[in-house]
Amino acid sequence: MHRRFLLFGAVSAFIGVAAGAFGAHGLAPLLPADLLAVYETGVRYELVHAVALLFVGLAADRWPAAGWSAAGWLFVAGTVVFSGSLYALALSGVRGLGALTPLGGVCLILGWLFAMRAALRCGENETT
Repeated sequence: MHRRFLLFGAVSAFIGVAAGAFGAHGLAPLLPADLLAVYETGVRYELVHAVALLFVGLAADRWPAAGWSAAGWLFVAGTVVFSGSLYALALSGVRGLGALTPLGGVCLILGWLFAMRAALRCGENETT
């Protein structure tokens, strides 16, 4: 199960780097500055949460605790909705798509809360 988060993290990092390069080299001359900034925000959050997914995949195996799986799935959903809605808004210019972005943000925030919970519970059953 946790290997999925490693895969999703790697895929998301790939998409983030590719999207960033596309934005910098392909979209910069085509999009107005405000929409390019929206696109770049999507890239930034995708890359940050790609790393978070890689960490969750590793942490869940190393320090089993309730919460890692929920954190991982919330990061996946949050990245798809948050970054995806920003990419779609920037590329289409349809401002209504921005209404989806906060839902993705809530998923990301909840993912961090579950990660904190899991981190606090790490090693509860270990003896030192």
